[in-house]
Amino acid sequence: MDAVIENQYLFIGGEWIAPASDERISVFSPTTEALVGTTPAASEADVDRAVAAAVAVHAAGDWRQLAVAERGEYLMRFSAELQPHLDEIVQLQIDEMGGPDKWIRATTAGRIEAASKYVADALTIPPRETRDGSSGKVLVDRQPVGVTASVIPWNGPIATALGKIYAALIAGCPLILKPAPETPLSASFLADAAVRSGIPSGVLSILPGGREVSEYLISRNGVSRVAFTGSTAAGRRVAALCGERLARVSVELGGKSAAIVLDDVDLDAMMPHLIASSLPNTGQVCHATTRLLIPRKRAAEVTERLVEAVAALVVGDPHDPETDIGPLVAERQRDRVEQYIALGKSEGATLLYGGGRPQGERGWFVQPTIFGGVENSMTIARDEIFGPVLTLTAYDTVDQAVAFANDSDYGLGGAVFTSDEERGLEVALRLETGSCRINESPGGGGGGPFGGVKQSGFGRENGREGIESYYELKSIALPGGLVNNLRSSEDLTT
Repeated sequence: MDAVIENQYLFIGGEWIAPASDERISVFSPTTEALVGTTPAASEADVDRAVAAAVAVHAAGDWRQLAVAERGEYLMRFSAELQPHLDEIVQLQIDEMGGPDKWIRATTAGRIEAASKYVADALTIPPRETRDGSSGKVLVDRQPVGVTASVIPWNGPIATALGKIYAALIAGCPLILKPAPETPLSASFLADAAVRSGIPSGVLSILPGGREVSEYLISRNGVSRVAFTGSTAAGRRVAALCGERLARVSVELGGKSAAIVLDDVDLDAMMPHLIASSLPNTGQVCHATTRLLIPRKRAAEVTERLVEAVAALVVGDPHDPETDIGPLVAERQRDRVEQYIALGKSEGATLLYGGGRPQGERGWFVQPTIFGGVENSMTIARDEIFGPVLTLTAYDTVDQAVAFANDSDYGLGGAVFTSDEERGLEVALRLETGSCRINESPGGGGGGPFGGVKQSGFGRENGREGIESYYELKSIALPGGLVNNLRSSEDLTT
């Protein structure tokens, strides 16, 4: 870690501006517990300035009236400005929240490069189209919904922020981004890239802060749409506040995702993918499959191999590219995980591996932990722990495995591991989740529409569907004379 960072300004409306208050946020390394840096905390007055700038640029039409391809050119320049700074961006995120290099680097690089996919998806959405109505032709017009507020968590700060930025901006919506107080420093790279890429004033603001500034922002008149990623408890509050003024909202929330290991699985081939699905980012990923459902007739073999694989994971400095398990984001998170480990023991589950703190490690570490003999009714099988804790539940039939997987308040992710891919697809289609992976395929929807069902939220991000949620639709019933006088369908689609 380099010298302590001391940011003095907030990024409001495309400019670095002095904050309205003296309040600051201090960030401490989860690995060393040393101060990483400080930055101004946004106040209500700062939110007001950001909203005013966004409303003004939206009303003027400087951004929303550009063609999608023109906005796409800005996003591609923005992405290109981030590329040379990838290593710096990765290292600072690790300093802030302790994610292992192999996770943070892959997700950050992948999302920076994904700008082209967002642009390509947006170009498939016609700004206008004609359809057959009940008694004639209808023109369906799409317009940017307006100013958007995005509130994001700490567990993948840059990747999550970029997903919100790309979707809102390519659709023509100004964005006010609110990073988590644990990870506000790395967001400065996004602000600098926005300036260098020439994104117009007012289109992007970045306001670090806590819960109070989040609630003020999403409750603020002038904000037309809210995109939230975080815990289910916080998501309920966000949805309620948006409901009071009927603001558009999407909430991507927690999960307790299950991985079904079918009885035909090739453990030699699939074990690395099972571990990657279940313990990414030290288990601090909303769609991590920390609930493992294993066939009873192979339970002893699968359990033994899992314990061997988890015991071989490297726990330590998250800056080391070889590290698999880093610290948890904060001392309070370590306390939370340790409380669940104690609860698992008291509920009668069998501690098969881990359960404590690594010897000699400073920082907020917990050993990767496996519980066996877990009943689906146990708290550790139902609550989102958000740490490196796996539960093993045996099943007798595939129907029972599917029932166990679906017997959850959550429905975000899932996985199926099998030697028969068609059989795996049949099982995946039966799971009540917003996304699912089969074998070595990527988690989190693989770049398709991503979101949850049940207590995991509503709305979708990524793909065409995620971008479409930033548009409002207007249907215009067309008189016959107007339709007949148009030279071609292009007159209605430009």
